[in-house]
Amino acid sequence: MKVLIVDDEAPARDRLKQLLLAQPGIELVGEAGNGREALELWEHTQADVVLLDIRMPVMDGLETARHLAALERPPAVIFTTAYSEFAVEAFDAHAIAYLLKPVRGEKLAAALTSAGRVNRVQLTQLAGGAAPARRHICAKLRDKLHVVPLENVLCFVADQKYVTVHHTGGELLVDESLKDLEQEFAGRFLRVHRNALVAVNQVERLEKDGNGHLQVYMRGLTEPLEVSRRLVSEVRERLRAGH
Repeated sequence: MKVLIVDDEAPARDRLKQLLLAQPGIELVGEAGNGREALELWEHTQADVVLLDIRMPVMDGLETARHLAALERPPAVIFTTAYSEFAVEAFDAHAIAYLLKPVRGEKLAAALTSAGRVNRVQLTQLAGGAAPARRHICAKLRDKLHVVPLENVLCFVADQKYVTVHHTGGELLVDESLKDLEQEFAGRFLRVHRNALVAVNQVERLEKDGNGHLQVYMRGLTEPLEVSRRLVSEVRERLRAGH
């Protein structure tokens, strides 16, 4: 069983490494200090199990688990936490394996046995209601996993089944609905057309074309996006408020 350790504290990682060495049939394939590093490392290691701290900088454990759960062959996840015994009752209720810090060897062995793949519903319940908006977009491009910070995303454009994510470094395809993305990122992205959401802080200007149709120009994109006639007033109002 290949295991990846993810924790922002080196002593906690060292503790887990020592405990894993005492477990038969375990291969430690890497360690990461935050969720973003973990996703990039998992791409190379294809770990079977991820020991995942919850509170971390850059990308926390819950968001990391959401990205892992969306993979074609997701690993099993064991959350590690410093929460009290009372607080972690929520984990038991949703059948997600967890380790309470400081981690004990017998608890680790039991968690490795019971670890399962988490799903979106479990993560939402674990977050105490609606899952917080992601701070990154994660998708594969040419068989490589790419993690893009949300602040680098210019717009989402729907095309049949997939949505194209235009960002400062290029493009990605994600298998998500525009409606779900709109709901998740409502505070940062604005619908300008039935097939497009734009990052409010990346809008350069609004301008009419030769036929009088309003278009939105984005920083970093050469071609503008059309604004739906029924959304013109809402788009103008939102952009005035956002700038």
